[in-house]
Amino acid sequence: MSEKHFPEGFLWGGATAANQFEGGWDEGGKGWSVADCARSHLDEDVQDYQKQNETLLKDIEEAVSHPDDLKHYPKRHGSDFYHHYKEDIALLAEMGFKVFRFSIAWSRIYPNGDDAKPNEEGLRFYDAVFAELKKYHIEPLVTISHYEPPLNLAMKYNCWYSRQTIDFFMNFVKTIVDRYIGQVKYWLTFNEVDSMIRHPYTTGGLIRDKFKDQNWEEVIFQSMHHQFVASALATKYIHEKDPKAMVGCMLTKLTYYPYSCRPEDVLEAQQRMRSTYCYSDTQVFGEYPSYLLARFKNHGLHILMTEEDLKIMKAYPVDFISFSYYSSSCVAKNDTGLQTTAGNTMTAIRNPYLSASEWGWQTDPIGLRISLVDLYDRYRKPLFIVENGVGEKEELIKDEHGNMTVNDQGHIDYYRDHFKAMYDAIHEDGVELLGYTSWACIDLVSESTKQMSKRYGFVYVDCDDNGNGTFRRYKKKSFDWYKNVIATNGACILNEK
Repeated sequence: MSEKHFPEGFLWGGATAANQFEGGWDEGGKGWSVADCARSHLDEDVQDYQKQNETLLKDIEEAVSHPDDLKHYPKRHGSDFYHHYKEDIALLAEMGFKVFRFSIAWSRIYPNGDDAKPNEEGLRFYDAVFAELKKYHIEPLVTISHYEPPLNLAMKYNCWYSRQTIDFFMNFVKTIVDRYIGQVKYWLTFNEVDSMIRHPYTTGGLIRDKFKDQNWEEVIFQSMHHQFVASALATKYIHEKDPKAMVGCMLTKLTYYPYSCRPEDVLEAQQRMRSTYCYSDTQVFGEYPSYLLARFKNHGLHILMTEEDLKIMKAYPVDFISFSYYSSSCVAKNDTGLQTTAGNTMTAIRNPYLSASEWGWQTDPIGLRISLVDLYDRYRKPLFIVENGVGEKEELIKDEHGNMTVNDQGHIDYYRDHFKAMYDAIHEDGVELLGYTSWACIDLVSESTKQMSKRYGFVYVDCDDNGNGTFRRYKKKSFDWYKNVIATNGACILNEK
């Protein structure tokens, strides 16, 4: 029997996001983003996502009035990639990364969003990042918008609810595409485009109490429509500038199982899956699916869209589908008396057959295989896993050589099982998978809980939940393990006895 390995050219790497990783929030001419006002909730239930995502005007006023507060607004410091980018990229290169997913902070390029000219100092920072990646032959995978619209757009224009934001966004797109033409093969327009429905402030810059007399669901879907149009226009521009470049959508892969075989539960699971797929369906097929149009009609939602909007969306669909996958969940028509647990910025019914992390996220590698097959069967376009991982509490210890490290065996076990599921989807099910970027390759501020102590990386960052620490980097046990996985293209785990 021949040795098992992943396909030739498979892109192994890791992922981050500027709003959680970059830091330097008030340096280099960067302006305020909505992420800079994202308050930690360490004194509350960190699983209460609904409460966390109800950002109001008074919350923003409080945040802006305390510009030096890094404790309660941890995204302002992140992991300080802004000052550590050379060291960090060297660590990625040491692991053998083929690809690195990161985002370009919109407010670092256009501090207010509506500026007449871009911030040259911000562009020079990313010039340096791209130069380091090129030095080590690491392919950049760039997310254009990842949870950080400029705060000014939210306050002055209601951000993505306004059609004007499409023009502001395209100014940003044209600037970075023109600047980095030929350096980026893979682009993603919006991170987890479906997340508008779960955290509209973070994704769309929507502040709930600015829409008191309006249908909130209608506001969200109108904003989503503007993002769909903007994504198509960005795809058009990128293809015109670089026909070899590929543009992808990015979906939160919320995989739901019916809690029982009762038909009502099976139907509930199907409906819940559709509530996520409707966003990728629109971006892949270039038109609204009939079931989403039915929802607009049945809920009395009047979404303003022009014929030109629909033509642009149809003419410029995405080239590939990227997604995040962390865990699966169960749903039931009636969840009375059923135990619930946390997931990726949502809660759902606990699956009694799965284990869970300290934060309640259930581990399900088979669910990743199911997700890959479902997506590939649905779209018949290349897939890219751009977020996958598990957050754990960790402790720095000395190894036998006296070096500081972390024994994160839990990470290794998680990744090993998920990599095997990926291989099965490729080899057994015929899925076309371009690559894999773990979340997150270096510790950063968790989106769901705003904590540093919820650690994902192969590299430990010395910073606690209150922003205290040296920000020094330390290789974890998983660092050398993942390095070997990449070097052998997965053979080291696929051929284990």
